[in-house]
Amino acid sequence: MGAVSGTAVRTGQGHPATHPGGIVVAVDGGGTKTDAVALDGTGAVVAHVRLGASDVHPGREGESASVVDEAVRRVHAEAGGGPLLRVGVFLSGLDHEDEFAAFRARIRSLPWFLGEDGVEAHVENDMFALLRTGTLAPDAVAVVCGTGLNAIGVRGDGTTARFLAWGAVSGDWGGGSDIGAEALRLAARALDDRGPATVLARVIPGHFGRADLTALIEDVHFGRLPEERLAELVPVVFAAAGGGDVVSRALVQRQAEEIVAMAASAARRLGLEQDPIPVVLGGGVLAARQPLLLDGVVQGLASALPSAVPTVVDARPVVGAGLTLLEQHGATDDVLRRARAALERTVPS
Repeated sequence: MGAVSGTAVRTGQGHPATHPGGIVVAVDGGGTKTDAVALDGTGAVVAHVRLGASDVHPGREGESASVVDEAVRRVHAEAGGGPLLRVGVFLSGLDHEDEFAAFRARIRSLPWFLGEDGVEAHVENDMFALLRTGTLAPDAVAVVCGTGLNAIGVRGDGTTARFLAWGAVSGDWGGGSDIGAEALRLAARALDDRGPATVLARVIPGHFGRADLTALIEDVHFGRLPEERLAELVPVVFAAAGGGDVVSRALVQRQAEEIVAMAASAARRLGLEQDPIPVVLGGGVLAARQPLLLDGVVQGLASALPSAVPTVVDARPVVGAGLTLLEQHGATDDVLRRARAALERTVPS
């Protein structure tokens, strides 16, 4: 993770420098950026700060906590200070109780951990922020497909369905990193006739500025090209699939099936598989709205969850994080509607 940097935007023009009724601060953090927003009791967004990555990894909880602390302090200052009612932190990588405990231990001593009402900061996985960005329904499912793949299901009685989301070791496949790595594998197999021919063998090296596939494979093996960059191949795969490449189309279809499998699993575990629940679809891969992928997801959901209503979300998950904090403070439906509109205007996707 790079040095903490970012921008701060004062958005409360026309509001007093301080907010006597107090503000809530919501933070959403992932592998590339961290958004923090301050909202007052009317649903107005009075400040927004964007910093670098703050996703949680074992042994790096301190780095994540430092970014979150900087975000909270800066957005509070940009809002003009005043009573800080409560902070909500929604982070990628918080998937297990041990990860929650390690992160909370890092922020427990920070001055904003206890709100003005004496309640501890709300700490959750960022999947909840995505879900509430797409819907405020009490029963719902959300799937994120970006660099990785994860899902969450919630039921009105407070029961949740979660996934460890630790990659292959926990059975996950289908995020951008997986697609990129599999695309390279399939291209390599086509190169020496172990697998069917595919245009990927030609277009993948060009994407990275390599003369041929062998040179690219050598660069990945010797560390001259970080494996993390293979996630860049998602649009390359989509383009090849759209052009009719059979291998690429099969890869996109497999990804759609994995997204459906996670959504269906979450719904079944909550006994919601026959209910007309929202299925919120987010993350960079899904938000790109590639027709072949979305068609596969919609068709798969129609079979696995026949009454479900899929919705693709473009807005940043901090929208849902902010709405959750306002809900916790008893905001009315009108306030929540104003807050959603203000957040979507203020925070770039």
